[in-house]
Amino acid sequence: MIKTRKSRFVCTLSGFVMALMMMPLSASAEVAGNTPPQQSDEASVVTVQGTVVDATGLPLIGASVVEQGTLNGTITDVDGKFSLSVRNGAVLEVSSIGFKTEYVTVTGTAPLNITLLEDTELLNEVVVTALGIKREQKALSYNVQAVDGDKLTAVKDANFVNSLNGKVAGVVINSSSAGPGAASRVVMRGSKSLDKDNNALYVIDGIPMFNVNSGNQDGGTMASQPGSSNAADLNPEDIESISVLTGPSAAALYGYQAANGVILVTTKKGQAGKTKVTFSNNTSFSNPLMMYDFQNTYGNLEGVYSSWGNKMDTPTTFNPADFFNTGVDVINGFTFSTGTEKNQTYASVSTTNSTGIIPTSEYNRYNFSFRNTAKFAKDKLTLDLGAQYVIQNNKNLIAGGEYFNPLPALYLFPRGENFQEVQMYERWNSVRNIMEQYWPTEKFSTDLSMQNPYWILNRMTNEVEKQRYMLNASLKWDITDWLNIIGRVRVDNTVQDAFNKRYATTSGTFTEGSKKGFYGHSTQNDKATYADVIANISKTWDKWSLHVNVGASIDDRRSSSTTFNGGLKTVPNFFHYGNIDKNISKRNEAGWREQTQSVFASAEVGWNRMAYLTVTGRNDWDSKLAYTDQLSFFYPSVGLSFVVSELFDAPMALPYLKVRASWAEVGSAPSRFLTYEERVYNEQTDTYGRPTTMFNPELKPEKTRSWELGLNAKFVDGRINFDFTWYKANTFNQTFYIPVSASTGYTNKAIQAGNVQNAGVEIALGYSDSYANDKVHFSTNFTFTHNQNKTVKLVDEAMENGFLPKGTLGTAGGPQVRLTEGGTMGDLYTRYRLRQSPNGYIWQNGMGEVVMEELEDYKYIGSTLPKFHAGWNTSLSYAGVTLNIQFTGRFGGLVVSDTQAMLDKYGVSQ
Repeated sequence: MIKTRKSRFVCTLSGFVMALMMMPLSASAEVAGNTPPQQSDEASVVTVQGTVVDATGLPLIGASVVEQGTLNGTITDVDGKFSLSVRNGAVLEVSSIGFKTEYVTVTGTAPLNITLLEDTELLNEVVVTALGIKREQKALSYNVQAVDGDKLTAVKDANFVNSLNGKVAGVVINSSSAGPGAASRVVMRGSKSLDKDNNALYVIDGIPMFNVNSGNQDGGTMASQPGSSNAADLNPEDIESISVLTGPSAAALYGYQAANGVILVTTKKGQAGKTKVTFSNNTSFSNPLMMYDFQNTYGNLEGVYSSWGNKMDTPTTFNPADFFNTGVDVINGFTFSTGTEKNQTYASVSTTNSTGIIPTSEYNRYNFSFRNTAKFAKDKLTLDLGAQYVIQNNKNLIAGGEYFNPLPALYLFPRGENFQEVQMYERWNSVRNIMEQYWPTEKFSTDLSMQNPYWILNRMTNEVEKQRYMLNASLKWDITDWLNIIGRVRVDNTVQDAFNKRYATTSGTFTEGSKKGFYGHSTQNDKATYADVIANISKTWDKWSLHVNVGASIDDRRSSSTTFNGGLKTVPNFFHYGNIDKNISKRNEAGWREQTQSVFASAEVGWNRMAYLTVTGRNDWDSKLAYTDQLSFFYPSVGLSFVVSELFDAPMALPYLKVRASWAEVGSAPSRFLTYEERVYNEQTDTYGRPTTMFNPELKPEKTRSWELGLNAKFVDGRINFDFTWYKANTFNQTFYIPVSASTGYTNKAIQAGNVQNAGVEIALGYSDSYANDKVHFSTNFTFTHNQNKTVKLVDEAMENGFLPKGTLGTAGGPQVRLTEGGTMGDLYTRYRLRQSPNGYIWQNGMGEVVMEELEDYKYIGSTLPKFHAGWNTSLSYAGVTLNIQFTGRFGGLVVSDTQAMLDKYGVSQ
């Protein structure tokens, strides 16, 4: 494990090919507008009088009238009138809280009648919420945080999810160390489930996405190369904005999939009246930033791999950092957008080519997208069609384990040996007529887990080829100005092939004992079809407003895979099905299908543009509940939002203040294959039998009940925003696995009980403003997240002496995660330590190996869960050039580094 430094060169050329803006047919001669005119050179002083009103003609009291570029100014009286002496030709800047600023050029002493339009961005900010429905920010009873697409493309990442890091409060993004394009894990408001992955749901234009991770997802020393994910396939250039729904209340309409929060992506479409072509290039370079502290002073004993030998006369010059490359990420994007009032078209092409800091590691992706939106039937019908095609391949993404990772052998290389000797990792064997691995184990080790690191990179390869297409269509019928019906469908299909090649002289542990090599080929097909129909009512009266959404959906997902692998039989290093030894091969065909049928509804009632009550409900019929007594489950939510600033004439210092509260319950069906009997193929014995876990038809949905209180405020004419959220969520019906009698034919059984609680706060504070006639823009944002996890209740049958073991971190003897009532899901215990002399020296045996000693009982050493997360982003732009700075931090919590433990054990760390 290493940390990397990324230095980036970003060049964005908007309109590199063409940027044609359709010009208005006529030009207005009015001097008023919200675009600052140029100052005049005339210097005579005149007294100008005028009146400032809103769009309805009512006078605006206390509006600011300032001579631009000076401190000369005044405010309007109770009738909206003002009088001010200024230079003839001066520009007046007229502003008021909640209204757009207007600029007026003074030409003589004629009275000015100035109308300010309401600033909808400040008072009626619209965000995208569940099911792709747009709502006014002030009406929401839960926290929704929006991120513009420009912030994702300022500095691009091969996986756009990583670009969200530090920008959203309450969201923890664990990016993979496997290399560019690798899958990332997103956890919102803490881990809730003991049995599931706690990952967020991705939603594209209101439709849930089937997020599949490719490659090996298991941990441990035998973990092979991981892969990418469907979420990483998205082209950042196609993203218009992202709404992050961190709480169950916000995501209640998405059902069980949204129990862990939602990342809602809104994609771009063509714009009416504009034709625009853009080309962009993002190039970044990566280097190791922080390496472990290695020692090069003490060598190894003869025939021993560890470096606990005598002090060398001359310290070795071996430096593991020389092993790494400079990683290069090159992302090119091309977009085309055009449209009229009736029809809009958008298309894009993007290429992503990355080489990691580990030699031979590569990631390549090619995105093609098209979208067309058209109105017809007297604008009553709107048809939206889209298509996306993705070609992706990756090679040798770095494994997190030991045997398929080149770093253990590199870092632990005996300091008394010559590393340059093994850099020529293969030598010709004239007897076998093949190149064979050079790794002189007779000199320093018989440890079969250690192989030449260059051999692992070049002769134990893993390649994944993937093709994915997505087709979507929606038809909206505007029946009246307050009622419409929309139907949507999306098809998302993926085919991927993975190839594993291990050349002859690779350790027999990884070639099924064959001396001629190993070959494996697996194919996986994933298909997802989603469709829904929604009726939307939006009605406004004098003081009341009503928004109602009623709909039904079906989500059908299926996956199938075939695998054939084994040691080679006849020809060394000939990787073909026919050359696999059938006697030691493994063949498998697997698949599953699941479907969720749902009905849902939401209603929002508003009063006097200040108080809003929202109620939602959804019922799911999930196929994973088949053969149980409870074939469906219902979950509601209720929320209240109150805009305090609407009660009075808000001052400039505090133009917007909202308080909110909500309660929600969401459900989650049990994991697949737990509620009914199935037959499982055993690759080792080539037979079919029962699974290790006994089916349980009494399982129920896992449920999370959540409370949320919040405050949203804007200060100084909306330049400063502040969001605060307190939440508490309890997840019940946790799944535990308890041992059963061997006579049943099973190893364990799934039961449900328990209660895991997460409570905490989310804070977001930001500032944004423009200067010098909007030429200079500055913004800065700070996020803070604190989550307190607690295991309130476990299940007695699954506990051993008051705790439930959840697994060991690292190799045998490493700390163990144990769950106890009152503890957290990250509590660490250990019962091993390095044996030390009374003077504090580490003991070693005659082979130069350190000695471990076992304690009488497990000892609590801390929690892996951090105390809080924080992020800071700032941006300064001038004349199209932008400087972005970002810091993110995780504070508190223990980090278990198995790498550091192995470095200590083998005597190569300082």
